[in-house]
Order: sequence, then structure tokens, then C-alpha cells
Amino acid sequence: MLALPATRVSSPMHAMRLPAPTDAPRLAQHISAHHRPGAPLLVGITGSVAAGKSALAAALAENLAGLRVATVATDGFLRPNAELDAAGLTLRKGFPESYDGVALAATLAALRHGPASVPAYSHQRYDVDPALARVLGPADVILVEGLGLAPHAGKDPATALDLLIYLDADEADLEHWFVTRFMRLWHAAADDPASFYVRFRDLTPEAAQTLARGVWTGINLPNLRDHISGARDRADILLSKDRDHRLTLQRA
Repeated sequence: MLALPATRVSSPMHAMRLPAPTDAPRLAQHISAHHRPGAPLLVGITGSVAAGKSALAAALAENLAGLRVATVATDGFLRPNAELDAAGLTLRKGFPESYDGVALAATLAALRHGPASVPAYSHQRYDVDPALARVLGPADVILVEGLGLAPHAGKDPATALDLLIYLDADEADLEHWFVTRFMRLWHAAADDPASFYVRFRDLTPEAAQTLARGVWTGINLPNLRDHISGARDRADILLSKDRDHRLTLQRA
């Protein structure tokens, strides 16, 4: 998966400088303060492709001590590749219209009341994988991370959440992280014939990097500017990340 350039909301006198991933305990403490016994707290984590949403969710899950935590990746609610192909949306994967928003909303509503089945996405296959679906039991905090929280067709998935975290970064850094991840998967495909990235193994490393930058410029960057970044201003918690992955809490 690949709106306007990031405009940081900064409060220099009050910002906390927190080296990632050791920022998690303090942020987790802030989140846990919002939890009320008997009712799950739904916390969204969104931001650009390659911003580190999954890593932040994992770090928070480890540090929400004493609470039952479940993580839901919105990637699992992407429409299957065959469906996207038939609808002419292959190059819009990750855009709001590529998600099954109805299923996402229904699953979040179900999780408020108990166990629910949650679909999953395989980055190796680059598609939703039914074999990876799992049932999540009752939880005190449910972390919902991914791109699938952007509004579409008059509906805003984030309204189902209790808190929304936006993970911000400069576009140049996001591109660097995306290309680095693409190349890591490209290299790994040499030993994994089932990988989606094996189709690019005939490329030279230079050509693979050029392809990755083209995907960033043609797909991920427009999605960030036109859709994802809209969550920045309405987020309850705003974090900014620098090139070295250090985080600054800008708003909470």
C-alpha cells in the first residue's frame, strides 16, 4: 500500500522529547488514564505508509501494564486483490475506497461487546489472507492501527474510536523509510518464491529503488496528502518522528 505537506503542530515549551521506542511507557500511561473498567477503550493509530504505526502499536501493547490489549490492523479490511482488480482500483490500494468500511465498522462495534473475528493481511502475499484471520477476545484496550481510518463516502471510521493518535513525519523521511522497507522485502524475496516481491527480482538494485520511489511518488504521497493527513488536526494525540525515529509528543 502504498494533504498538503506535513505541517507540524508544535508547542516547544511543552513538547516531550522521547526516544523511540522507550516513549511507550509514558504514552501508555496517558492512554490507560482514559480507560474505564467494564468498557473497552478503542484507540486508533494512523499516519502515512512507513510511519511506524505497527511498531508503535506493538510498543504500546507491551507497556499497557495490567490491561488486556488487542491490536487490530486495518490492512485486514482491504478489499481482496481480485476485487480491487475488477473495480480498477489496483493502483488505489491503501486509498479509502480500497477498504471495506462497513466490515471495519461492524467489527469495531462487535469488539466493544466481546469477542469478534478479525481478518488479516499478508504483506508477503500482498493480499488479505483468510488463513490469518483470528478471534479477538474481550479486551480493555483495542489498538486499531493503519491507513483505513480515513473518511470515505461521507463516513469517518474514526468516529467509532475513543482516542485517535496521528504519527507525523517529514515527507522526505517517510519516503526514505518506505524505500528502505521495499528494498528489505525485495532482498528477502530472493529466498522466498511465495513473496509478492519475487516478481521484481529481475530488476537491478538501482531499478528496484527507482520502482519504490515511483510507488511512493505516484501512490503513497498523494494518499497521504489527500486523505491520511486529514487526521492530523482532529487527532487527540499528535506525535512527530524524526529521521532517527525519535518521537516528540506535540499534542495530548
